[in-house]
Amino acid sequence: MVAENRERPNFYAGGLDRVSHLRKDAAWLAARRGDGTSRYVPTWRGQSLIVDASGEKPEAAYLGPADILAEAEPVLLGLHLDVAYFTLDLSSLDEPQTALRPPAPAEFVDLRRVGPLLKRGQASLLAYARGLAYWHSRHVFCGVCGSATRAEEAGHVRRCTNASCNASHFPRTDPAVIMLVHDGERCLLGRQAAWAKGMHSTLAGFVEPGESLEEAVAREVFEETKVTLDEVIYHSSQPWPFPASLMLGFHARAKTTEIEVDHSELEDARWYEKSWIKAHQDDDEFRLPRRDSIARRLLEDWLGR
Repeated sequence: MVAENRERPNFYAGGLDRVSHLRKDAAWLAARRGDGTSRYVPTWRGQSLIVDASGEKPEAAYLGPADILAEAEPVLLGLHLDVAYFTLDLSSLDEPQTALRPPAPAEFVDLRRVGPLLKRGQASLLAYARGLAYWHSRHVFCGVCGSATRAEEAGHVRRCTNASCNASHFPRTDPAVIMLVHDGERCLLGRQAAWAKGMHSTLAGFVEPGESLEEAVAREVFEETKVTLDEVIYHSSQPWPFPASLMLGFHARAKTTEIEVDHSELEDARWYEKSWIKAHQDDDEFRLPRRDSIARRLLEDWLGR
């Protein structure tokens, strides 16, 4: 199963060669930043620049160096077919469109709004850019001494400007487990009150310090539903930069099936028959997780067994 999942990366995964060995090469970076073939995908206050955002086939807006009119420090994303891709954060501007000349009418929108409609490569690129922009925005000051930091290594390091501190800060991702719990022919799904009407999903939660992934799976399921497990099997992972998570997916077999919902975590949780889910059409009472989520992948793979 693991080999199969590697051949089928989840949404927002895969894409560029990150060329980490070139991030310190100032001459190479300068040449690529100004190269007419290089492409930029700007972000603004957590949003991505999209062409035809309200249509059926939205596209990422790719800009060339000449299309960038603002003074902003580019961050290298990587290479694809020898084309360099960069992002830059325009969040300091109230009207970012005035600093850009996109090749087609485009607007900044939340990636979650259009993600499932984008081509896989575009979605993963924009997610990567969004994640880096978020990290930079949260590390303007050093967490050790409080001094200002500056970007280095093509935007993949922030260094404290206080010479006596000189701490280096690297992009961080919060690990979270997400699990499809089943007892053979039924699976356990829950919903939060804040979700879209009818949406149900697998259980999930953040990994705590000193905790293995398997322990986190069992703890989160028990905390939210009081269901205990006797088997936890890794499935696959997914970057989820909303704002900064890596989702670690599992299939887990239930040892007990009686549910006691923690209503501070979930509005509801229930067992659903495999045959019922297959026959059901999404409606306001019950709908499956988003198509771009690993929750949907976990569920669909279990349904297909």
